[in-house]
Amino acid sequence: MGKVLIIGAGGVATVAAVKIAQNADVFTDIMIASRTKSKCDKIKEYIGNPDIKTAQVDADDVEQLKALMNDYKPELCVNLALPYQDLTIMEACLACGVSYLDTANYEPKDEAHFEYSWQWAYKKRFEDAGLTAILGCGFDPGVTSIFTAYAAKHYFDEIQYLDIVDCNAGNHHKAFATNFNPEINIREITQKGLYWEDGKWVETAPLEIHQPLTYPNVGPKESYLLHHEEIESLVKNYPTIKRARFWMTFGQQYLTYLDCIQNLGMSRIDEIEYEAPLADNPDKKVKVKIVPLQFLKAVLPNPQDLGENYDGETSIGCRIRGLKDGKELTYYVYNNCSHQAAYQETGMQGVSYTTGVPAMIGAMMFFKGLWRRPGVWNVEEFDPDPFMEQLNKQGLPWHEIFNGDLEL
Repeated sequence: MGKVLIIGAGGVATVAAVKIAQNADVFTDIMIASRTKSKCDKIKEYIGNPDIKTAQVDADDVEQLKALMNDYKPELCVNLALPYQDLTIMEACLACGVSYLDTANYEPKDEAHFEYSWQWAYKKRFEDAGLTAILGCGFDPGVTSIFTAYAAKHYFDEIQYLDIVDCNAGNHHKAFATNFNPEINIREITQKGLYWEDGKWVETAPLEIHQPLTYPNVGPKESYLLHHEEIESLVKNYPTIKRARFWMTFGQQYLTYLDCIQNLGMSRIDEIEYEAPLADNPDKKVKVKIVPLQFLKAVLPNPQDLGENYDGETSIGCRIRGLKDGKELTYYVYNNCSHQAAYQETGMQGVSYTTGVPAMIGAMMFFKGLWRRPGVWNVEEFDPDPFMEQLNKQGLPWHEIFNGDLEL
């Protein structure tokens, strides 16, 4: 049986649920659960499958998660909620005998910092329980890590230089909007950059290092070096890597707004006290605590609502240099995804699509028994070939360029 529990009801969860429902030969039972059940019901209605179950659950509450899992009894939980909730969901999975998959690593609410150590610490507990935990099965992290594993398996004796490049060349026609959860997106971009070189981590100021890179079917786009979690696992699993970096494109208008947000203090993640009138009694005021970034999230456009008017495409891939049979080889593997094609299939824009489809494929790999191994694993530690095959079948075809100019 392919009995799966999806936690989350945002854009990525919508795409994953649509794709899971499309593959009914693998996924026999589907439940979507979120803090707001009506959002789950909306996804179910969009898919049009009356057999999909929905439920309300607070993913911050281990006991609520356990009650839901013990009632539904899934074999796999696909965590598409917030990264803050990774550990509570993993705890519930261990308590209930459920395997686990996510798309982004844990980060604490009170610090804009993310690394795999918190989740890697669960390795022995999942091994002892005979359960599989698959970490980072989105696009980046996720497909980019699998691209690297595929390159290492088929083309390189030694990977020496890895650059992951992420371009969104789309236009959502909003003054300012983020393509996924604004709180997570802004926290990620405003923290210090980090890359791996010569056996150590090198820290940079936020967005300090940038250069134009040429993306297939898009052209040159200014690309900025960020810290991104898949670098941490890739340099661990491929110790021949001398340098690994992650690059992402941003338009100048986006960066101008981001600069204003930071200067105004709206990117802060600490609590501030604010006195406000009561909604049902404006004459009475009450002191409340708010987190500025969470308040900003509430007034920004919802990433789920961007798809209808989104045009253009994403272009994400890996540019790799290394050795094969003693000779230098360069290799560029990438996918381009049309925002409109993604919207027409799933009702969501391309950034949600490129994360939700790989989450479904990872779950498929688990249910087919191809990625099923007790412990906690990053995706590059599994066989990349069947996953790469499914990317071509499920809407994210990939392309290769050998010995081209990597520009890096």
